[in-house]
Amino acid sequence: MAKTPSSILATQFIILSLLSSFAIIFVQGEDQGFVRSLDPKLLGLKKEKLSHFRFYWHDIYSGKNPSAVGVVRAPTNSSTLFGSVSMIDDPLTQGPELSSKLWGRAQGFYASASQQEVGLLMAMNFHFIEGKYNGSTISVLGRNQVFNKVREMPIIGGSGLFRFARGYVEARTHTFTPNTGDAIVEYKFYVLHY
Repeated sequence: MAKTPSSILATQFIILSLLSSFAIIFVQGEDQGFVRSLDPKLLGLKKEKLSHFRFYWHDIYSGKNPSAVGVVRAPTNSSTLFGSVSMIDDPLTQGPELSSKLWGRAQGFYASASQQEVGLLMAMNFHFIEGKYNGSTISVLGRNQVFNKVREMPIIGGSGLFRFARGYVEARTHTFTPNTGDAIVEYKFYVLHY
C-alpha cells in the first residue's frame, strides 16, 4: 500500500507529538498538576554533608535583661507547670561562660506540655550571626524531658546554608539555678545539609 503525503505528514506529527511529550516529562519531571519532581541541581544543591556543632544555650530569667520571659502562667494546681509558655531569645556561646564567643541566638518558645512529668515542647530557630553561617538558621521542634541527662530533639529544617536540613540535637544541662530558673544547656547538633 502506497503512503500518501498526508499519511506521512500525520505519522510525522504523531511521532513529533510523542517525542515532545517525553521531552516535557524529562525536563519537568513527573507532573501531578500541583507537584512535580525537580533536579536538585536546578536549585544549586550539591553533595549533602553531615556537620556537627556544639553550643551553650543560656536561658536567663533573672537580671535586668532576661533572655527568657514567661508569657503564660501554669494553673496553680499543676506540679509539672502544665500549660506554661516562655518566649526566648537565648544567647548561643562557644563555651559555658556567657562571656565566651557569641555564635548566635536561639529564638522561639517552649511550653510545658505534659501533665505527668516535666516535658517541654520546644520550638526554636537557632540563628547564626558569625562566620560563613551568618544569617542561616536551624529549626528544632521536639519534646524535651528536662530531667533526663540527655535529651534528643529533631532538626526539622533550616534556611540559608541549612536549606533542606535534617538531623537531631542532643541537649545536656550544664547548670541550673532553681531559685532564678536560669539554665545553661549544652546543645550538640548533628545536621545533614547541602
